[in-house]
Amino acid sequence: MGSKVTYNCFILLVVFTLCCCSLVHSLDNTDTKTLNSLLQDYALRSLIKHMPQTGALYDALLPQNLSGMNVSIVHLRSQRLYRKGANFSFFRIPPRTMFIPNVRRLVIVYQNLGNWSSKFYNLPSYSLITSVVGFMVFDASNVTDIRVKNLNLNTMGQPITTHFPNVTIMHGTNSRVRCVAFSANGTYKVSSMTSPGLCYSKDPGYFSVVSPLETKPQPQREWYVLVIGFVIGIFGLVAVVYAGFSCLRFVKAKRIEAIERHNNEDLVLESRWVGNSKLPSAAVTRTKPAYENSVL
Repeated sequence: MGSKVTYNCFILLVVFTLCCCSLVHSLDNTDTKTLNSLLQDYALRSLIKHMPQTGALYDALLPQNLSGMNVSIVHLRSQRLYRKGANFSFFRIPPRTMFIPNVRRLVIVYQNLGNWSSKFYNLPSYSLITSVVGFMVFDASNVTDIRVKNLNLNTMGQPITTHFPNVTIMHGTNSRVRCVAFSANGTYKVSSMTSPGLCYSKDPGYFSVVSPLETKPQPQREWYVLVIGFVIGIFGLVAVVYAGFSCLRFVKAKRIEAIERHNNEDLVLESRWVGNSKLPSAAVTRTKPAYENSVL
């Protein structure tokens, strides 16, 4: 009873998180792991419910809150996958693939996030042009135990192929389309798409096709900057001219003041008392008389 209550609380928490996704553009790695765990749990419960036939692909029944996503699961023997490989959903796992650790039975859970892709996976400077799809491999030695363990793959150098059937690459634009692989730790790797609609990897994970965002030129902004620079230059020129004229007038005024002060210092006048006032008076200079016909 306690485990059932805990599981229901876990479901409600994840559903609440999904309802809040419309308010953000990308979620952190914790939310992505929570979503993956929830979808894997639905897939494993669906497998137990159907008493699966080996090699048959079953679709998981998801609640209405997760509409737009698709999850499926297949139960395989490791020896069969080693001999023939696997080709389900969007993925093809090559033959002679080995599993670490080695197990007798395994399950592969496929996910297609559909219109939820951009809510959980968002790349700077890129836009998603396909849904995010992914797969994980689990130990199914005891399929009734939902606490299965992840398995690592060793493809012996052969690539795992992810096929995106809805990707149409127009002539001249194939160099811009990229494959992206998202890892479990929140990092991603962008690579070129060498074949139309096909991406390659070596490990399980989540994959999509992206295109670089186009940076549109902003002529209005450049024009705006030029106008501001021109206006600032005009005001700067006017300020320099005004400062130059002010300096010239100041120098000229100082020069005139110095000349007047020099003239005043050269003119020496004596002072005389006239009544009760002391007035300047020039020195008396007598002019010697000159005789027209002087005879000494």
